[in-house]
Amino acid sequence: MLRFDLKSKKFSFSKKQRFVFTLVTVVACLLLNLNFSWAITTAKHYNELKFPPLSTIKLPKYERYILENGLVVYLMEDHELPLVTGTAMIRTGSRWEQGEKAGLASLVGSTLRSGGTQKHSANELNEILEQRAASVETDMGETAASASFEALSEDIEMAFGLFTEVLREPAFAPEKLDLEKTQIRGAIARRNDNPNSIASRELRKLIYGKNSPYARTVEYATLDKISRDDLLKFYQQYFHPNNIILGIVGDFNPQKMRSLIQAKFGDWKPNSDLAKIPLPQVTQANLGGVYFVNQPQLTQSSVLIGHLGGQFDNPDYPALDVMNDILNGFGGRLFNELRSRQGLAYSVYGIWNPRFDYPGTFVAGGQTRTETTVQFIKSLETEIKRLQTQTVTTKELNRAKDSTLNSFVFNFQDPSQTLSRLMRYEYYGYPADFLFRYQKAINSTTVADVKRVAGKYLKPENLVTLVVGNQKSMKSPLTNLAAKMTTIDITIPNAQPTAKN
Repeated sequence: MLRFDLKSKKFSFSKKQRFVFTLVTVVACLLLNLNFSWAITTAKHYNELKFPPLSTIKLPKYERYILENGLVVYLMEDHELPLVTGTAMIRTGSRWEQGEKAGLASLVGSTLRSGGTQKHSANELNEILEQRAASVETDMGETAASASFEALSEDIEMAFGLFTEVLREPAFAPEKLDLEKTQIRGAIARRNDNPNSIASRELRKLIYGKNSPYARTVEYATLDKISRDDLLKFYQQYFHPNNIILGIVGDFNPQKMRSLIQAKFGDWKPNSDLAKIPLPQVTQANLGGVYFVNQPQLTQSSVLIGHLGGQFDNPDYPALDVMNDILNGFGGRLFNELRSRQGLAYSVYGIWNPRFDYPGTFVAGGQTRTETTVQFIKSLETEIKRLQTQTVTTKELNRAKDSTLNSFVFNFQDPSQTLSRLMRYEYYGYPADFLFRYQKAINSTTVADVKRVAGKYLKPENLVTLVVGNQKSMKSPLTNLAAKMTTIDITIPNAQPTAKN
């Protein structure tokens, strides 16, 4: 033991401590005198490194079955941690709300949880869940609604019980609805604060059309038209067991879990009249054109160019994804040309961005100095056209394929992620092995395939060009890109008197 001598005012060491100290000193001296030149002489450039092929990825074991009321259930055991998580996907979404009441679906998704249940207020739910470090959350997007829970294995009955309450017996408390509306009004007021957000929002309107469910925005007027009755009607239309997929993963006993699901959901009556609602039609609203949002306070321009894209189930999607990697990332054409060689942007990208059941978009863009805006746009267009006219090199193809295939393993980092993917595939009508078919197709993609899909799907003549920036400081005017330039007014319409709920 280390001791301090009050008389000598020095520390004293035991024999064992002196031995350890001496040993550490000797080792340190040896290390300092070692010659590490071997490490320098054998170091290789990253391009010379060789890696073994990726191991085969297999899906974890899971069980899928359907209750008598039509509820689809996925169960996947994972005993690594004493946790259980679950998610319900409900076939609905904001694309089916009325345009004059934009924001309704989002309010249903948030107030489903924040509004409490018939048995527990929102505050009571919060208190019970917080005491057990558990959670229950809900949300709604364009194409689906979701409800989820997470809890320790020992608390699964409590958490799952509250989860089913939220799904089956929401209260939609009026005061919570008012609070949610207030928060959305705040988001509306701030929506023009970020130039990148402005560009993304307005480009979607230009491609899909401002009234399209895939592009419309919530306004004060649409929000004020939404009542609690509207939330109840929307909920009653879509929330039925034969319109839900439930997935649970974690540390549970499968027999007990099946019994718990049956006890909580088995008596929920299905909707026998549930009809499949046709999807909204999608066509490109504007074919080409240059559009501008004036933001005189900016010192750089946010630029986006894009047109309508495709879906994941397109047989050419894997080749288009390889094309993505040829354009993007470190070593990609856009990075090498616009960032490294021309110095026009710190970040630049071009993405073929498909959707599961409706056409996505192809969007290229980035941020550039105000004075180089036109040069940046012309260089983007040049690289897009070059994909169509010049064959990519074998080196480019292999880099892109390796990048795509090496990232493939991250689709299976944990069972929860895998189960979520299986549920999405069923939700949108895709085969369970879709991702493995994609992997196989990536492997077989050729140089000719990339050139073919670039020529077929990239349409430079249909590219809509949008700039958010300071027009007066541009070195070249936007009219150098097209004879006509259209200015977009992003003024937020004034609030209307708030309607009573």
